[in-house]
Amino acid sequence: MTAATLGVPLPGAAAVSRGGSRKVLPGFNLTLGYTVLYLSLVVLIPLSALVFKTFTLSGEQFWAAISSPRVVASYRLTFGASLIAALVNVVFGLLVAWVLVRYRFPGKKLVDALVDLPFALPTAVAGIALTALLAGNGWIGQYLEPLGIRLAFNPNGVVIALIFIGLPFVVRTVQPVLEDTEKELEEAAMCLGATRWQTFAKVIFPSIAPALLTGFAMAFARAIGEYGSVIFIAGNMPMVSEITPLVIIGKLEQYDYAGATAVAVVMLVISFVLLLVINALQVWQRRRSGAA
Repeated sequence: MTAATLGVPLPGAAAVSRGGSRKVLPGFNLTLGYTVLYLSLVVLIPLSALVFKTFTLSGEQFWAAISSPRVVASYRLTFGASLIAALVNVVFGLLVAWVLVRYRFPGKKLVDALVDLPFALPTAVAGIALTALLAGNGWIGQYLEPLGIRLAFNPNGVVIALIFIGLPFVVRTVQPVLEDTEKELEEAAMCLGATRWQTFAKVIFPSIAPALLTGFAMAFARAIGEYGSVIFIAGNMPMVSEITPLVIIGKLEQYDYAGATAVAVVMLVISFVLLLVINALQVWQRRRSGAA
């Protein structure tokens, strides 16, 4: 016998019925205040200081700082390489997550642990390791360079480094969603005569699409700001293989703080707009999946 079966009101039941649903954790106003304060100290205040620093420049000076040919070339490389790396990681990150979830094989735990290696490995170490592999005298590069394939000290090296550091974001975002998908739906689709491709396209992909977009956004955002692993393998040649974070560092070393903040503000605005677009796509995808 329980209090509910005997008709005895539980403690607090009247309060719940009078006031509606009660919060599980008390102190909402206090915790919300701490959250806003923490985000302000860690995110909003530094970013606002970055924006206010650019106000020391006139409009012409600001435009000259952000539109010089060298800076524009770095924008093109940074965002282009980040986009390519994120797209590659979406494809192969989904493949890796699929294998880890759907198959059993010897060494699976080891492979699962290796996925997280770029998280734990210092970015400078990753850059040095990739350079040692892909440079003209490296373990792999010494066989590719005679064939005319150069993967280091050019934009190719930038893309490879960004793929390396971005892969775990896609895998770890998609993997739990794949684990939670209902296999009964796949079996029902196959019993109804659907092919494997139709089952994946019509049943599996719609359920993991929001997670794929999230992984893409995280990998893309991580790649835009990457510095340590790229500078060792990129070659850092102006107008060719120089990324925007390196341009910002160069301006800081020249004590051009206003110019560095101007370039950083452009990166911040472009990144924020792209993330807004990706988040809007995620919301649209969820609503579409819910309507279906």
